[in-house]
Amino acid sequence: MKQLIRMVALAAALASGSDANAQVYPSRPITINVPYAAGGPLDVMMRVVADGLRPALGQTIIIENVAGAGGSIGVGRAARAAPDGYTISAGNWSSHVANGAIYTLPYDLRYDFDPISLLPFEANVIVARKDFPANTLGELITWLKQNPDKASAGTSGIGGPSYMAAAFFQMRTDTRFALVPYRGAGPALLDLVAGQLDIMSTGPAIALPHVRDGTIKVYAVTAKDRMAAAPDIPTTDEAGLPGFYFSAWSGLWVPKGTPREIIARLSVAVRDALADPTIRQRLAVLAIEVPPPEKLGPATLGAFHKAEIDKWWPIIKAMGIKGE
Repeated sequence: MKQLIRMVALAAALASGSDANAQVYPSRPITINVPYAAGGPLDVMMRVVADGLRPALGQTIIIENVAGAGGSIGVGRAARAAPDGYTISAGNWSSHVANGAIYTLPYDLRYDFDPISLLPFEANVIVARKDFPANTLGELITWLKQNPDKASAGTSGIGGPSYMAAAFFQMRTDTRFALVPYRGAGPALLDLVAGQLDIMSTGPAIALPHVRDGTIKVYAVTAKDRMAAAPDIPTTDEAGLPGFYFSAWSGLWVPKGTPREIIARLSVAVRDALADPTIRQRLAVLAIEVPPPEKLGPATLGAFHKAEIDKWWPIIKAMGIKGE
């Protein structure tokens, strides 16, 4: 009987200690795992968001880039991390949806993570090296049809956002060109600027600075509406490819089993960060759209993530895309 009492007391003490740890969270730096190379759209956005999270959480936020295999390597590292709130998985439609249909993963995107919050959305822009012969989207499609397999498109790796955008573009336009994999969109864009690639579909956060300084040309934004940050860029509807939209949504997750109190703390911090006028202005310059407050939070991301998996996995599997 005394042994039983001691065991009950020990369990209560451990539970009390766990609650205390959750209450003082965070007490040390937090790492946000970005599963792409530095300089890509998600990386650029997360560095802005991290600047808002630091005062909201009162701790240092470290961005860790773990690139490779379309983001699946970095997400795998996050999945294996301790569920204590000190490792956060930043991801997007490609890393947390498409990869589940493309790769044989050592983790389950549906069950090995708990959602924190949706992050801002961004449509892609279709761009090309500055001396590419086509000057409009219509001319680009015509050139690609007349020159099958002669162009190269930079991608962030099989399953990455720019890869999937280019693959969908090929299907929609009945064109063929090489999809060149990189460890992230940032390195691929640098090769486009250098003239070593022909075309690319990527986020405006990293493309617009090069468009503005004239080192690449832009054809269209893959959205229904023009971007406030670059209103002179036509939509795909206006440029001759009606209905071709590709928007990369992003989110934050923690490993499964993270205490609910910590998830709630992180969710509030994200909401506060995205409500900060300075952070919102910095994202607006990058043509990144912040969701309204009611669309943030764990429940919204959880439901949205499940719906996206249910929608896209059958489509992607039917496309026959396989990871390396």
